[in-house]
Amino acid sequence: MTDQNSTLNFAVAPDCLKGKTILVTGAGAGIGKAAALAYAKHGAEVILLGRTTAKLEKVYDEIMALSDTYPIAEPAIVPLDLKGASKQNYIDMATTIEQTFGKLDGVLNNAGALGSIMPFEQFPQEMLEEVMQVNVNAQFIMMQALIPVLKKADSASIIFTSSSVGRKGRAFWGPYAISKFATEGMMQVLAEEYDNTKMRFNCINPGATATKMRQTAYPAEDQKKLKQPDEIMPVYLYLMSDESQKVNGQSLDAQPK
Repeated sequence: MTDQNSTLNFAVAPDCLKGKTILVTGAGAGIGKAAALAYAKHGAEVILLGRTTAKLEKVYDEIMALSDTYPIAEPAIVPLDLKGASKQNYIDMATTIEQTFGKLDGVLNNAGALGSIMPFEQFPQEMLEEVMQVNVNAQFIMMQALIPVLKKADSASIIFTSSSVGRKGRAFWGPYAISKFATEGMMQVLAEEYDNTKMRFNCINPGATATKMRQTAYPAEDQKKLKQPDEIMPVYLYLMSDESQKVNGQSLDAQPK
């Protein structure tokens, strides 16, 4: 797998996402929230997807509060829990997006489940199924529903969220690591299938970032020493902008070493 961080310039124009409609999953907090705000600041019409309506409404308010400084497009809210959503839920969402916006220019698959950090042989089956449902199954079914709408865009970018443990397995990270290997594989399959089309598929490994999931995984860690979600946005903006049209099938680090 190629890492292009040494050759890519992640600087983008202030209006690089103008006219684009972008769906962000897990948009209520953490990296998803930071990405939604960054995309909105750069001109995108953002669709906020998450399981907690109140959190999505707060992000909506934060985006609209930026309208005095940035040319903000009003975001849309889609309350949806990936753990329990059905195939029909995704089909209905895709239909609504197409009817409302006419196309979809980008998807940031950011929502994820960690499970627990524990020995492989002790991991509960129910937790395994939940992690795989949110991190793999839901994204598979969602992409099947959204690809026809993404095809209507002049240039569509789909970003999956990876992890260092999805490139090299780590003890006690069990289902989360396995799900991220699957995420990398799903991205690569899609990138190959749609190579030389108007769609491109890539992964981002956020690295150590101050999020609730990271705090759960490393409870003793001082989050003040970590990068904040808004600090790792350059690669998220780059991959979503037309400047990355030739980047496909890559797994990039938001915090290259």
